[in-house]
Amino acid sequence: MITGFRIIHVYVLFIACQPFATAEQPGIELGRGVPQFLETVAQKKKAHVAFFGGSITQSTKGHTAMIPAWLHQNYPECEFIFSNAGLSSTCSMSGAFRLKDHLLSKGTIDLLIVEFAVNDDQDAGHSREMAMRGLEGVIRHFRKTNPSGDIISVQFVNPSILEKFLKGDIATSVQAHKDVARHYQIPIVDVGMALAAEIKEGKNSWQAYGDTHPSQNGYAFASNLIISVIKSSPTAPETNTWPLVNPLIFNCFEKGKFIDPQEGSWLGGWKFGKPDRELLPTGGIRNDYTIYNALRTEEAGSMMYLTFSGTLLGAFILAGPDAGILEISVDEGEWKKVDLFHHHSKGLHYPRSVMLADGLKDQIHQATIRVSNDKNEASQGTAATILFFETN
Repeated sequence: MITGFRIIHVYVLFIACQPFATAEQPGIELGRGVPQFLETVAQKKKAHVAFFGGSITQSTKGHTAMIPAWLHQNYPECEFIFSNAGLSSTCSMSGAFRLKDHLLSKGTIDLLIVEFAVNDDQDAGHSREMAMRGLEGVIRHFRKTNPSGDIISVQFVNPSILEKFLKGDIATSVQAHKDVARHYQIPIVDVGMALAAEIKEGKNSWQAYGDTHPSQNGYAFASNLIISVIKSSPTAPETNTWPLVNPLIFNCFEKGKFIDPQEGSWLGGWKFGKPDRELLPTGGIRNDYTIYNALRTEEAGSMMYLTFSGTLLGAFILAGPDAGILEISVDEGEWKKVDLFHHHSKGLHYPRSVMLADGLKDQIHQATIRVSNDKNEASQGTAATILFFETN
């Protein structure tokens, strides 16, 4: 939750000196706007705004501070609640599985501002299908629990995404997320497209914007685009609830959730506890993840069993310098290998979601999971560190 009148005052002044975007500006698609949110603000005088994404959202000095500042300034009679569920390195796939615990559990949400395009691009390297499954899963799960809630889909920008725009192309994750948003007529704020347009006109630069994690100028640029959607939105809702149209992609993660690894049973050298230096002897550990417990083994041959229901089984893991390979068999079927090591694992216990089994019948399953004797050539060991299992 974002609070603090001193911070709010600073960003009101900062944004006030920036020119606001218009709904006709490149990068903005208004869709149906956010009329339900505006109606709630005007009539109920109380509204819950939630931010969901990776580390760009997690920053407490970015759009998650600037937009609340603008809302306070322009709707002083409304009592706002702000929730920031940004979590470093997470992609839309992880987002779909953590949405319930990390955000929906906080109560009714009137406006969701969601971004994952950068992490889907540079961290996860998702295919178009996986990027769509993740974001559509977030949108559909949100709409099922908040049928009157409005959503703004934001695509932030990194150097490779910007380079594609400047060449007249578009990144896979950005296109996928925009296609999903259009399917649900959700407003789109494409920061990279808007920035590229200004760069071509000599009005802006990557240096002024900052970096993948924007400078204050960059965050103000993005915040003004998001605010322009709110300012340009129709104020009268078309309906009390938004219709939930058919899925754009049938196997999206709309029923995604976490499962505590303690629901499984294990054999071998597994340990369960906080992911601190005692449990993870080498590699950096982000404070964001020390609040959880983790199930870990460093021994090849360690085995565990898990009963779960749904169409898939994933795992939200910490992949460190010693990350190994898991072997999975579902319902006594063929064994599949999943490499846990990530290119960011060399010096860090990198948080990531991995798909262990997919395309299953929607029923109860029994999974057998064991640590392989094999390992990635870049890895120092055969460890597995599991924060949560994921099902849909």
